[in-house]
Amino acid sequence: MEDTSSQKSGQSKDALGSLTPEESPADFTHVKLEEHEPTDFSTKELILKKAREVCTCNHQTIITFFCQLFPVLDWLPRYNVKTQLLGDVISGLLVGVVAIPQSISYSLLANQDPIYGIYTNFFCNIIYVAMATSRHNFVGSFGVLCLMIGQSVNRHLQLAGYSNDNAGSSLVGNSTSSSNGTGACDRSCYAITVALSLSFLVGLYQILLGVLHLGFVAVYLSEPLLSGFVTGSSLTIITSQMKYLLGLKIPRHEGVGSFILTWVDLFRYIQNTNICDLVTSLVALAIIVPVKEINDWYKEKMKAPFPIELLVVIVATVISYYFDFEERYKSAVCGDIPTGFRKPTLPDINLFSSLAVDALPIAVIGFAMTVSLAEIFGKKHGYAVRANQEMIAIGMCNLIPSFFYCFASSAALTKTLLKESTGTQTQVSGLITSLVLLLVLLWIAPLFYSLQTSILGVVTIVNLRGGLRKFRDTPHMWQLSKLDTVVWWTTMLSSTLITTEIGLLVGVCFALLCVIFRMQRPRATLLGKVSNTEIYEDQSTYKQLSSIANIKIFRFESSLYYANKEYFKTVLYQKTGVNPILLAAKHQRAKKRAEKPPADACPSSIDMHTLILDCGAMQFIDTVGLSVLKETHHDYKDIGVQVLLANCNPSIRHRLREGGWAGESDSDGQLAFHSIHDAVQFAERWYHVQQEGSKEKNDALLDPEDLNFQASL
Repeated sequence: MEDTSSQKSGQSKDALGSLTPEESPADFTHVKLEEHEPTDFSTKELILKKAREVCTCNHQTIITFFCQLFPVLDWLPRYNVKTQLLGDVISGLLVGVVAIPQSISYSLLANQDPIYGIYTNFFCNIIYVAMATSRHNFVGSFGVLCLMIGQSVNRHLQLAGYSNDNAGSSLVGNSTSSSNGTGACDRSCYAITVALSLSFLVGLYQILLGVLHLGFVAVYLSEPLLSGFVTGSSLTIITSQMKYLLGLKIPRHEGVGSFILTWVDLFRYIQNTNICDLVTSLVALAIIVPVKEINDWYKEKMKAPFPIELLVVIVATVISYYFDFEERYKSAVCGDIPTGFRKPTLPDINLFSSLAVDALPIAVIGFAMTVSLAEIFGKKHGYAVRANQEMIAIGMCNLIPSFFYCFASSAALTKTLLKESTGTQTQVSGLITSLVLLLVLLWIAPLFYSLQTSILGVVTIVNLRGGLRKFRDTPHMWQLSKLDTVVWWTTMLSSTLITTEIGLLVGVCFALLCVIFRMQRPRATLLGKVSNTEIYEDQSTYKQLSSIANIKIFRFESSLYYANKEYFKTVLYQKTGVNPILLAAKHQRAKKRAEKPPADACPSSIDMHTLILDCGAMQFIDTVGLSVLKETHHDYKDIGVQVLLANCNPSIRHRLREGGWAGESDSDGQLAFHSIHDAVQFAERWYHVQQEGSKEKNDALLDPEDLNFQASL
C-alpha cells in the first residue's frame, strides 16, 4: 500500500481547477492500493492442461473416477454396523411400508398399471444407493412428476387412437409395439411404452446436465416458484383423483383449462356417484387424516410414525374382498397385479421426437427437487453434497430403469422427510426399502386385487396436504416479500388453471421479469452521516442523520447497465434536486441576457459543490453504464460540481480506468475512492482550497487605489 501525502496548500488554485492528491492539504491523505500484476493467460495452455488431466490414465485416477461416480465405494467400506445399521433398518422398513400404497396410487396418477409403480420404486432405490452423495433422499415416484407423466401418456394414447378409458386393462404378452390396437400391445402396453420412452429421455437430459456441470439451471427455480408450482400441481392432482373418490367414469381432460373442465364434469355427472366408493372414501379420510395429524404433532416423541395408510389399505382390501364390492356394488378395484419381473425392453425410438419437449420440464423439476432436498439435509446433518453428481445419479435412476418398465422418478418429499425423521444414517436404508418392495413383487402383489381405487385416491390426496398448507404461509410471505408472494400466486394459478408445463414456464418467465424489474428500477437514496462516525446511511430510512454541507451522496442499489441508464439519470436528478442539463441551459440564457443589460446578470446558484456516487451495490457496469458516468461527470462539471465515486469494486475501477470516465482530471483513477468517508474528506478539502484560490484571485484583481485607501485606514 502506498500513502501519498499532500503538499502545501499555499499555492494558488484556479477557481475551476481540480485538487489532486499530490496538491491536497497536509491534513488529507489519499489512499492508493497497488494492484497485483495480471497473470499471463493462455487459452492454448489451459486447454492442453485440461486435456492432459482428462487423458491421464493410471491406477490412482481410475480409482478416483469410480469413487466419484459411485460414492458407495467410498462410504460403504467405512460403514459402522454397530452404530448405523439399526437406524437404517428401521427407517428402511418404515419407508418401505409407506411406499407400498403410494407406489400403487401414484401409478394410477401416471396413467399406468399398479405394478409399474412398484417397479419404479424398487429399481430406483438400488441405483440411487450406489450413485448418491445424499444420505437421506428417497428416490421413487413423486406426485408432481406422476401428474406430468400421466398428462403426456394420456395425450399420446389419444393420438394413437386408444379409447379414453381410465381403467387399466390387463397386460398382454411382452411386446412394446406401438401399433394402434393391433397385434399384442393393448392400451396398457402402449401407455407403459410411452412412459418408459419418456423416462429414458428424462434420464438422458439429466445426465447431460450433470456431465456438462449445468446445475446452475436449477437456480432459476426459486423457492417461491417451486412452492407455488407444487401447490398448483397438488390442486390438479386432487382434482384428477376426485373421480376415484366418487366412483365416477368421466373423461380425463388435457391441455388448457383441464382443471375447470374436470370440475364441470364432476358436477355434471354427480348423480352417477358410486355410493360404495363415496362411503369408503369418506371413512378412509376420517381415519387417515387425524392419525397423520397426530403423527405430525408428536413426531418428536414418537420413534416412528404410525403406518396408518398401510393399515387402511390392508383392512379396505380385506373388506372389499369378503363383501365382493366389485360385483355387488360395481366398485372399481385394482384388478390383477402380476408377480415377478418382466423381460427388459427397449424404449420406442419413434416416440422420442414427440416426447422430447414433454421430457424437458420433467427433467428440470426432477433434478431440482432432488438437489434441493439433498442440500437441505446435507446442511442439516453436516455432510457435503455434490450437486452435479446428484444430477447424474437421478439421471441414471431414470435412464437404466426405463429398460425395466419404470416411469420417471425423483426425490420424493414426503418419503424423504419420513426417512430422515426415522433415524436413517446412510443409503443402506434404501436397500432395505427395496427388499420390502421385492417381497411385494414376488408374493404379496396379487393380494391387492380387491383394493378399491377410491382408497388409492384417498392415499394420494392425503399425501398432498403439505402442498395445500402453503396457503397458510402466504400472509407471512407477503410481509417478508410482496414480489415473492406475487411469483408464488402467479405460478400456482397458472399451473392450476392452464397446465403444469405451461404453468412452470410462466412462473420462470415471471420470476425472471421480476428480477429484471428489480434491476431496472432499484432503490436509489441520498445518504447522511451518523454523528461522530464514518458511517453513512439512507436518510429516508434512519433518523438523526446529519447532511453534509454542499455535498450530496447518492447510492444506486444495482449494477449500472443499458437497461437502467435512463432510470439512473432520472432518479439522480430527482434525489439531488439538480438537473445539470437544464441548469446549464438556464445559465446560458442568463449569460446572453447579461450581455445586453449587464444589471440582469444573476445566474441561479445551487447548494452543492460535490456529488459522490456510492457504487458499493454495483456488481458491474457495461459500456453504456460507463458512458452514463462519463456524461454525469461532464454535465455536473459544466455547472461547477465535481463528481466523485466511492466503494467501487476492482472490476469497476479497472473499467473506469480503461474507459477514462473523468478524462484527464482522473487519469490515474484518483477520483474513485475506496470509501465514502475518504471521498467526503477529499471533497471538503477540495472546496476549501477552491475558496482560498478564489479569494487570492479576487484580492489580486482589486484596484491599487483601493488598496492604498485600505492601507491608510
